[in-house]
Amino acid sequence: MNEPVLRCVGLTKVYHTSTAPVNVLRGIDLSVAPGERIAIIGKSGSGKSTLLHVLGGLDAPSAGRVEVQGRDLATLTETQRSQLRNQTLGFVYQFHHLLMEFSALENVAMPLLIRRMPRDEALARAASVLNEVGLGARLTHRPGELSGGERQRAAFARALVTKPACVLADEPTGNLDTATADAVFETMVGLSISHQTSFVIVTHDMALAARTQRVIRIEDGLISPQHVSL
Repeated sequence: MNEPVLRCVGLTKVYHTSTAPVNVLRGIDLSVAPGERIAIIGKSGSGKSTLLHVLGGLDAPSAGRVEVQGRDLATLTETQRSQLRNQTLGFVYQFHHLLMEFSALENVAMPLLIRRMPRDEALARAASVLNEVGLGARLTHRPGELSGGERQRAAFARALVTKPACVLADEPTGNLDTATADAVFETMVGLSISHQTSFVIVTHDMALAARTQRVIRIEDGLISPQHVSL
């Protein structure tokens, strides 16, 4: 059996406020298999985005552990955590966060350039992934010259250019109309299959969630034991 690309055990997250502690996650167990596409759903404030941030090593758990490709993040130095996160995980958000002064090609190549990959090699890989997401004719366009769907596809290309084992996506189609969201999701599925990349997707879009391989509902910081019917 393949080792999970991402796993958490007993994951707890408590925020301490001036009035009382807020228990956002209250003991989450989750395992993500290679190439698996998982949707995380739940009401606003249920802990979905917090779970994604802790899984991605962007926030530390209060208790429990997170393993990325079998390595416990808590046992690593900050530098080691950053390296593992950058090499293994990709991130996509509701808003694309592309740099407006750079072209689509330069934006997608940025993670590779930060790793000090030779510029020609980084641009060639970025162009290849942009072609995969249907933006091969838009390489030199800046984000302001792209449609909303094109900008989000560029964001997916940027997340995948480093060849991560898993992409964590927080409402990746939440800012798009239905038709554009559907096209972006189809692109995402195609990339998952062609790259054998896992996707963990926080979404309010029940139609999108229904097309993933597994749907997990978060209620009050816990995974609901009830079967999710969509």
